[in-house]
Amino acid sequence: MGGWRNAVQEAAASKPLFLTIYTTIIVGIVATSFYVFSAIYSPSASTSTQSISTSWLSSPPLSQNKASQPGSNQLKTIWQAPPSNSKMPPLESFKLTKELVGERAKDNVIIVTFGNFAFMDFILTWVKHLTDLDVSNLLVGAMDTKLLEALYWKGVPVFDMGSHMSTIDVGWGSPTFHKMGREKVLLINAILPFGYELLMCDTDMVWLKDPLPYLAQYPDADILTSSDQVVPTVVDDRLADWKQVGAAYNIGIFHWRPTEPAIKLAKEWKDMLLADDKIWDQNGFNELARKQTGPAIDDDSGLFYAFDGTLKLGILPESIFCSGHTYFVQAMYEQLRLEPYALHTTFQYGGTEGKRHRLREAMVFYDPPEYYDAPGGFLSFKPSIPKSLLLDGEHNLESHFSLINYQMKQIRSALAIASLLNRTLVMPPLWCRLDRLWFSHPGVLEGSMTRQPFLCPLDHVFEVNVMLKDLPQEEFGPAINIREYSFLNNPLLPQQVKESWLDVQLCQEGTEDCHASSNTSRPGLLRFPKNSTEEMFKTVFSSFKDVKVIQFSSMQGAFYSFTDKTREEKFTNRMKRYVGIWCCVENHTPGHIYYDMYWDEKPGWKPAPPQTPEEDHPPF
Repeated sequence: MGGWRNAVQEAAASKPLFLTIYTTIIVGIVATSFYVFSAIYSPSASTSTQSISTSWLSSPPLSQNKASQPGSNQLKTIWQAPPSNSKMPPLESFKLTKELVGERAKDNVIIVTFGNFAFMDFILTWVKHLTDLDVSNLLVGAMDTKLLEALYWKGVPVFDMGSHMSTIDVGWGSPTFHKMGREKVLLINAILPFGYELLMCDTDMVWLKDPLPYLAQYPDADILTSSDQVVPTVVDDRLADWKQVGAAYNIGIFHWRPTEPAIKLAKEWKDMLLADDKIWDQNGFNELARKQTGPAIDDDSGLFYAFDGTLKLGILPESIFCSGHTYFVQAMYEQLRLEPYALHTTFQYGGTEGKRHRLREAMVFYDPPEYYDAPGGFLSFKPSIPKSLLLDGEHNLESHFSLINYQMKQIRSALAIASLLNRTLVMPPLWCRLDRLWFSHPGVLEGSMTRQPFLCPLDHVFEVNVMLKDLPQEEFGPAINIREYSFLNNPLLPQQVKESWLDVQLCQEGTEDCHASSNTSRPGLLRFPKNSTEEMFKTVFSSFKDVKVIQFSSMQGAFYSFTDKTREEKFTNRMKRYVGIWCCVENHTPGHIYYDMYWDEKPGWKPAPPQTPEEDHPPF
């Protein structure tokens, strides 16, 4: 079993090697999406002893593509799994070769991503978005055999990277994370000598529009790269103005042509990283590419000379090849009335769970059917925010924290009720007045298109990775599952959930039809007293345990207290860990301010950064 790294040497000796990845996006054709989605997650009766045990990962999807014919542009079917009674081919047959790339390439272009089993759901999402766009010239590199087998039985084109990596999430910035970056550089060096154009993608991005026609508009470009630019440099779909791009070139989305300058840069990049394992792959690329910037190659294309003065580089526009900031915070594409091509989950604060949650908020992540019909049902509420908190006065620390704290108190009550009723809480949309970053700033980035207030991602305030973590019950009480704010609007929500609904209207006890009773005032509507206790909730709502969705008209004064004080103490321990920090004030070190879920129980609480090292800790 030869590792794929040998391909770098084999390329020099004209021996074969390669891989291709490909992804998909959600389109408005519900029927098409339904069939492919069902294929991804439908049960399988595979008898292979080497298939993955997790049923929704190992099930063979349906196919809608025609099989390829030699010499044609029709590619081999994606989502068509091998026969269930067949055996897993030997690992050697998944080696990256030039022939493999050639089988998947179309118009001389191959689209590639790679990862380990921990990112299986990201990879399936990436592939489905591409196939929904009728793009299938893709390959996925598997860094562990568990992922390779799972993708093979799904009918996804896959090759073995020979990395033998752990199947768990390695975490951003870890040594293993940096090792993955080096694998990317080796992969680029392996593929380019075979003469194919390579669109290399990270797994934490999705395609929203077929990018290949856009990339083909710039045939003279050696490399087209995305960037971390957050201030717009153009207001249409032209390449970014390279003279105005001060942010890093982001290597999560970039397109390589097999030209001499591109191959030279790839080799120097590889040599740099292999010589010093402390260099981050993206920093290394930026250092080399920026050795020279300019002049422009012409007056119109937006391409410029970079690296050694011969490489022609273009920077993809920040408004439509979106970062996590230009998409989720600024909605730059929306303000400029443009159609986004790509979404990359950068600029977020919740690790892998935060990336997944953001894609779910945007309704572009594909989860198994059980995600949309959880045991115990769902709880949601209509948030209530006074206009004065949202719009009046200056946008500053005080007004931002007043707005967040007001919403946080309602969410705390909702989490308590969800815990008591053993339901999954659908988080409300969250409004912010100030942006969050890793460094000091005046509230929003100068020159950006951030509107105030803006609908902010959950990870701007809440520790999404902690909320989704299995915390010990003996210390933190029962787990409280959550869903993204857009969940109930997702077209993948099944009809049986949509049709099983109870509206709860809070009322003042003693007024008409307002009693702690399970008697509905009309079908589908329950009037329920404000400031009810744990026992009142359990008693009344036990009659509605089979209802899929319970939606409260408000959370203002919905919950009074726990009866079980031990449970309340554990719940409090959990809540204190659910919120993060805002960052960062100017002219103060440290500049971050801790959110406090129980701010209302601390008279005189005000948002301020820690004044001493002893104060620099979360409020627990």
